Amino acid sequence: MNSALPVRFAVPGERTAAALAWTLLGLITAADILTPAQWVLGTLLSAPVALAALGASRRTTLALLACSVGANLLAGTLNAGRDGLTTFDIVNRTVSILTVILVGLLTLRAREANARAARLTEEERRLTFERSLRTLVESVSGPLGEAEFVTRAAAALHTLTGARSVEIGAVERAMLREPYARSLDSVAGIEGTPQQQPPPRLNTRLPLDILTRPPGLGSEVWAAHGGDVVLARLSRRRAADGAGDLLVLIDHPTAPPGEIAQAVGTLQPLLDRTGLLDELRLQRAQLAERGEVLRDLVYAFSHDLRTPLMANAMSMQTALRGAYGPLPEAYRATLHNGLEANATLLALADQLLAVAKVEGGEPEDPPSDVNLRDVTVGVLSQLRARADARSITLEPHLSGVRVQGRPHDLRRAVQNLIDNAVKFSPPGGTVRVTLRADADEAILTVQDDGPGVSASRTPTLFQRFRGGGAGSGTGLGLYLTRRIAQAHGGTVTYARTARAQSAFTLTLPLELPASTPERL
Repeated sequence: MNSALPVRFAVPGERTAAALAWTLLGLITAADILTPAQWVLGTLLSAPVALAALGASRRTTLALLACSVGANLLAGTLNAGRDGLTTFDIVNRTVSILTVILVGLLTLRAREANARAARLTEEERRLTFERSLRTLVESVSGPLGEAEFVTRAAAALHTLTGARSVEIGAVERAMLREPYARSLDSVAGIEGTPQQQPPPRLNTRLPLDILTRPPGLGSEVWAAHGGDVVLARLSRRRAADGAGDLLVLIDHPTAPPGEIAQAVGTLQPLLDRTGLLDELRLQRAQLAERGEVLRDLVYAFSHDLRTPLMANAMSMQTALRGAYGPLPEAYRATLHNGLEANATLLALADQLLAVAKVEGGEPEDPPSDVNLRDVTVGVLSQLRARADARSITLEPHLSGVRVQGRPHDLRRAVQNLIDNAVKFSPPGGTVRVTLRADADEAILTVQDDGPGVSASRTPTLFQRFRGGGAGSGTGLGLYLTRRIAQAHGGTVTYARTARAQSAFTLTLPLELPASTPERL
């Protein structure tokens, strides 16, 4: 039968002790009045006061003390009127009154000492519980999965509650399922042999009195089997398989009900965090798997795209060289356009492959000493034919600068900036390429006479796939340049000059920082 756990236990014997003390006071007073003064029964009036120390309140104790003194005076007065008054009677009555007062004071002092000791004991018990609760939190904290959380929580609750055993498992269709854990004691029997423990409840059907929570119960902790088993439920983030909440079964605990409820309540937010971490791990694994699939697709696409494009370019170049005889001028112009489109597609395939490597975090060659001037001169030589075809002047101003980095990546970054400038400069324009060293930095500036980038697009200029305007192209070149610059501890920026010219500036440290990762 289920029962709610009591929150506060009544102090037993308090009213009984007070009633007994008042009854005894009345009997002794009556006996003292009815007997001769020589019998000294007034001294016995200290007994009700002393009896108050067993459980009566301070107010009751003071009332008993006052009434005992008054009863002594009343009995003495009545005895004197009946039997006469002697010096011996006066001394006896005075001793009786002093005895009552002394016992009363000692009783009050004893009550204060007991109350102080009780407060100290309660404070020590509370501190011990707080330390145990802190240990409980520490034992189940951290990036744990549900299975490990349940195992640690069962062991920690077993220690905190002093129970014979603690079981925690998921309730599914009235049965206890995984995640499941059990922590128990090895209790000695009568002859020193281990006492037989009940079998674990895993994969067994639970009785109805355990599954049913008492209606109207405010606490999440209740009792069953006559209070021998304390139960609690921990709400669990619903998984895809529809698993239920966790049920906590604590067998014969020694800890007070309030402490058990507080301990279980402390576990709830930790379980919520554990469920969230499990979901995040699952989502991260799924994203990683999807990322690998997408990266493999990009690799395959880039590789398979290059082969037919290069074969197509070789065929068109062969036709332009006259291998198939004289061609009409219109057809030659079409072949030239096809070669340019081929080159654009090859560049796109190369950039997609580079982006896949950047996003995949593939290791690159270790950094080395790079002559940035030679890299820039090589890029200018490669792009000069394209610039001459559009009547664009390449104007280099290059100082000898050496940096630490990866030659292939730095060449790609420089080529992206200069090729971008040539592509968007108007025919007859000028592309100025300046390389200089300033303090501990190498500064490469590429300036052109193109239309520039609108103010609305400037914040997203170096992000992926931000094409559709000047300064972007496919939307991958500037993104790769930014990633290369960051991987080398540098930056790349865009600005519009006072003469309405576009200027891209690549800044690199002359020495690669020790904290810079060796991959993009």
